[in-house]
Amino acid sequence: MRSVKSTVGHFHSPVLPPFVAILLGGDTVLRMERIGAALIDIDGVLTVSFEPLPGTVQAMERLRAAGLPLALVTNNTSRTRATIAAKLSSAGYPVTADDILTAPAVTAAYLREHHPDARCLFLNSGDVRDDLDGVRLASEADDTAPDVVVFGGAGEEFTYAGLNRAFRELQRGVPLIAMHRNLYWRTSGGLDLDTGAFLLGLERAARVEATVTGKPAEAFFATALAHLGVSASEALMVGDDIESDVLAAQRCGITGVLVKTGKYLPQTHASAPGTPDHVLDSFADLPALLERAGR
Repeated sequence: MRSVKSTVGHFHSPVLPPFVAILLGGDTVLRMERIGAALIDIDGVLTVSFEPLPGTVQAMERLRAAGLPLALVTNNTSRTRATIAAKLSSAGYPVTADDILTAPAVTAAYLREHHPDARCLFLNSGDVRDDLDGVRLASEADDTAPDVVVFGGAGEEFTYAGLNRAFRELQRGVPLIAMHRNLYWRTSGGLDLDTGAFLLGLERAARVEATVTGKPAEAFFATALAHLGVSASEALMVGDDIESDVLAAQRCGITGVLVKTGKYLPQTHASAPGTPDHVLDSFADLPALLERAGR
């Protein structure tokens, strides 16, 4: 898997205090000398199908009240940043679109830099065109040859015809960009297949390797850190995907926190090629983790 270097506009950096005080309940205040910001996945960590997981709204409110800078980092490819922010806000989370970094937004920045004005054959479930400024999208029905094949999130749009069209374009040398390579994700109905399950077969059949722009790409995490104005050693990443969220962040020097919600499976945890820095039952337990860490 190749990684990319990209930046996203309109993702502004806040001014950080020299330390962050976390309210632990009552009058107790904890000074954090090391952790200066948190990167937080959304699906499976805060919500499932945008329904809040128990205690997560309250935990987010406590972090906000303490002044801890946050970035919500997601491979969600079915909704725009504005739509995600509206859904989270209506559920009680104190967030805005400026707090959210998505794989489509990073992909758009990558395409503008590396494939300007390219015609993109885009396979994706959901309408995220508002986050794809400057990207020329070609429909599956368009017979004009594309310059790039872009994979978003899997869904009904991942038809045999669409996948076969992508396969044929790759055979003639068109580059393949994937917003992520997640194998599955958690919905209210259970675990559903995601892009990675299809991407692996396509890569093998076409004998190509996709350039991945969302998590676990190093550039995705670098963009989030730049937004928050902190170094990797000052940040932690909370996720339910041990490989794409947690171990990928740890390879970048970010403290990794795995939560046992969402897509978390004990067998995946046990067989992972690394060990999370911390494991929590839920994001709701994050303030207590910070207290125990003495930060």
